[in-house]
Amino acid sequence: MLIETRRKLRRKRASCLLIGIALVIVLAIGIYFLPPVHSRLAWRLDALRVQIKYFFNPPENVVFVPTQLSRSTPRPAATWTPTATLLPDVPTATVTITPTPLPGAVKLTGITYASQCNRWNYCGPANLTMALKYWGWSGNRDDVAAAIKPGENDPNKEFIDRGKSDFGIMPYEMVDFVNNNTDLKAFYRYGGDDQLLKRMVAAGFPVIIEKGYYQRDSTGRTSWMGHYSFVTGYDETQETFVWQDSYPNRCQDMENPAVVEKKGRDNLISYDDLLSAWRGFNYIFVVVFPADREAEVMQALGPWADPDWAAQHALETARAETASMTGNDEFFAWFNLGTSNVALQQYADAASAYDEAFTLYAGLSNDNSQRPYRILWYETGPYWAYFYTGRYPDVINLADTTLISLVSTPTLEESLYWRAMAEYALGQDAAAYSDMRSAVYYNKNMQAALAKMQEWGISP
Repeated sequence: MLIETRRKLRRKRASCLLIGIALVIVLAIGIYFLPPVHSRLAWRLDALRVQIKYFFNPPENVVFVPTQLSRSTPRPAATWTPTATLLPDVPTATVTITPTPLPGAVKLTGITYASQCNRWNYCGPANLTMALKYWGWSGNRDDVAAAIKPGENDPNKEFIDRGKSDFGIMPYEMVDFVNNNTDLKAFYRYGGDDQLLKRMVAAGFPVIIEKGYYQRDSTGRTSWMGHYSFVTGYDETQETFVWQDSYPNRCQDMENPAVVEKKGRDNLISYDDLLSAWRGFNYIFVVVFPADREAEVMQALGPWADPDWAAQHALETARAETASMTGNDEFFAWFNLGTSNVALQQYADAASAYDEAFTLYAGLSNDNSQRPYRILWYETGPYWAYFYTGRYPDVINLADTTLISLVSTPTLEESLYWRAMAEYALGQDAAAYSDMRSAVYYNKNMQAALAKMQEWGISP
């Protein structure tokens, strides 16, 4: 009798313990989803999850190998015409440079600083916001992001959470936003240099550039990533550019905007360091300006006013650098050669250049501080080159490789889009429809994907 009583008591205690544990778990979950707590812990848990994934599946170990397959499809999609939003804007006037001595130092005033703190992958919206506000625009970074990185088309998620899935903002998306949603104008060009930046700033036109650099990311890994920067000054004596950093010191003081701004505003970078980092993106730059000052912009740009001249200049720069660079810089030089050829619609030459770039990539150290595995998060030139030379399997394999490098689900709408295009060209309609729907799910404003779905007669 006594033994049975003790057993019942133990069972009762065990039941109480289980109920207590369940209540603690429920309470912990409830507390976790309280906005003040969730905002502080969610990114830490996400970083831990990514660290675990990257530990077992390092993205830099995944290497794309071009196969150089020839076109063999009954439905040649190379007759498809790219949508206008994916092509460079053409200026209304082209002029040559009028040699004018530049000031020894310029530091533009009236810069309204914008950070990307407390947001995800926000350097595009933050830097574009600074460029727009310089000319009196009244919006903010979220207004930009809602258009160019709306994220998952899931009404059950908050705006910020939806945008976490978008890892890269393309220059053309920024340009389209300005031209379609404001009374200002914008365009982008390849092949910029330090003298051009100085000339633009001296003329009163700050410039957005995209550059690559190695930095410790949110998971604690040091690796290559892309980052937009807003160039607003220079100093010849110190040989430095002045730039606004939307992501200062990893935003460790995000709760104190004044501290964040102090760290992010008016940073200095040497001419050489800026050019080295800028090389990773083919020296691309974006200029925002009032419509009534277009003639001044063209005057300052000189031959860069012509997008074809700029692309050809970038091509010549890249070709020279392929012969003089080594390691990662040589990889970037060959990649840039491909990108410049794509801009000139020389797709066969572009494909050959990208083949060489990816061959060099495979030979780089697979240490995470070497291989720039994120490059296809930001650039899509290889897709254009392989697609328009009929190398559809390479398009699919490259997209597969790129999507594997993501932290969780495949969310790069550009890679999904191009994989869908290649699948459709090969007659794999079901796969194509699924990928194109996914591209629109992750960016409901992607006009090229929406147009293609309409052409194919499918709905999101």
